[in-house]
Amino acid sequence: MIFCVVPEELAPDLYDQLSSYYADDPHVEVIIDRRKSERRDGQAENGSHRRELRDRRRSRVPGEFPQLDPE
Repeated sequence: MIFCVVPEELAPDLYDQLSSYYADDPHVEVIIDRRKSERRDGQAENGSHRRELRDRRRSRVPGEFPQLDPE
């Protein structure tokens, strides 16, 4: 399923037009984004801090791997 998300401010101009354009495609659904604020602001519901963003590419460990004994 592909969601074509239309911002609420543009919905009067675009929603009907996009809905008719994608009417024949069962894999596309046109929706209006009515969110008023970001849900991930602040702490999570369980009181934990929100997830930290970090660089996933870590530097390599210095040194070399030991030689493996062939069996």
